[in-house]
Amino acid sequence: MKTFFFRLSLSQQFMLLSFPILLAGTLFIGRWIGQQVEDSVVHRVGGVTALYVDSFIAPHAQALLRSDDLPESDRAALTALLQDTALGKRIAGLKIWRPDGMVVYSSEPGQIGKRFELEDGLIAALRGEISSEISERKETSTHGQPLPRVIETYTPIRADRQGRVIAVAEFYQHPEEVDREAGAAQRQSWMTFAATMLTIYLALFAVVRRGSETIVRQQRDLSEKVAQLTALNAQNSLLHQRVKRAAERATALNENFLQRLSADLHDGPGQDLGFALMQLKTVDPQCSAAGSAKCPATGLEPVRVAVQSALNDLRAISADLQLPDIRHLSLPELAARSVRDYETKTASKVQLDCTVPDVPTSMRVKITLCRVLQESLANVYRHAQGKNARVRVTGDHETLVIEVKDDGPGFQPGNSRRHGRLGLAGMRERVEVAGGTFTIQSAAGQGTTVRATLPLTTNEEELHV
Repeated sequence: MKTFFFRLSLSQQFMLLSFPILLAGTLFIGRWIGQQVEDSVVHRVGGVTALYVDSFIAPHAQALLRSDDLPESDRAALTALLQDTALGKRIAGLKIWRPDGMVVYSSEPGQIGKRFELEDGLIAALRGEISSEISERKETSTHGQPLPRVIETYTPIRADRQGRVIAVAEFYQHPEEVDREAGAAQRQSWMTFAATMLTIYLALFAVVRRGSETIVRQQRDLSEKVAQLTALNAQNSLLHQRVKRAAERATALNENFLQRLSADLHDGPGQDLGFALMQLKTVDPQCSAAGSAKCPATGLEPVRVAVQSALNDLRAISADLQLPDIRHLSLPELAARSVRDYETKTASKVQLDCTVPDVPTSMRVKITLCRVLQESLANVYRHAQGKNARVRVTGDHETLVIEVKDDGPGFQPGNSRRHGRLGLAGMRERVEVAGGTFTIQSAAGQGTTVRATLPLTTNEEELHV
């Protein structure tokens, strides 16, 4: 049931919830209004009749000023008033009470002379008020009510020219007149109130329905947008995977290109320079033996030295371009090997701290690690003279962090390009292509810290690129 309710639209939920509430409220308020209307009609009818009663009854009750009882003449006159007169047709019963609760006259002679406990209506009349109400009893009580359902009215009887209450007239009226007037007023009030509540309900329903339709339309539009975004996200994920695979292949192709370039330099210009150097070494002694007439004045030694220097630089460049076989090495082994190669070439010491978990790593990350360490340590040796070089490689199963620090003179990172530090830009591009971040912290006289953060991956396709 709860699931069915929440599947409904807001306007339908409003109808199910608000209709019982409005119906109950309408019935309660309508009943209350009807009761108020009935009480009002009873008091009005009772009050009007009380004026007639007071006009005809009060003159025959003035004897109570001088005596505790009414004379027979006054009782006979009162009885005559209730027989075959307009007042008698309106009144079903009449009693006159003394202030002490004794009945001095009654349309039922058996009630005369009896004393009863004072009721609320009688007490109110003794205070000078008119009290009128619908009285319903299952059977005729000892108090003298003639019918099961009547209008019971208490009206004070005052002494002539004094205004003092000397007795109370209690009379009973047939309720038909009140029922007709009260029924008509109640029906009119119920119809008015019901029409008002129905108008309010329909107005609220129209507002809620309009809002519900707007929400449904927005939900439908939102669902379409979500579907479109889901499709675009799937396409974006596919494109992202393609970019990652392209970056992996580009990294591998770049390394292959560098290896071929290294081999070409070694096997091409390197061999030619080596052959030229051998020829110079052979020609120089021959030239010296033949005499200065056949040799330059300065000899061939400067040329041999220049060729030897060019050959050394070419071999160094070729060695730096080609990485060793790192496919089967772990990250700690790669870091240790890169530091060891640097120490062998420069005769410098590097403090290495490597705490990396043994996780499968793609060739892209391995190559980036080697190149960042290679270039950073080369910068340490070139610009900081290898002063207190420190390498820290840390990470977890998702991220690899590489830090290279020195205590060199430092520089302003924003001016690195103007100072010819193209290696920093190359490292940044290499790290960012691998999906990582690259930062430099340096200041004059405070050394330099190079930090690269790389994402690790266990994607099988990337691991086998």
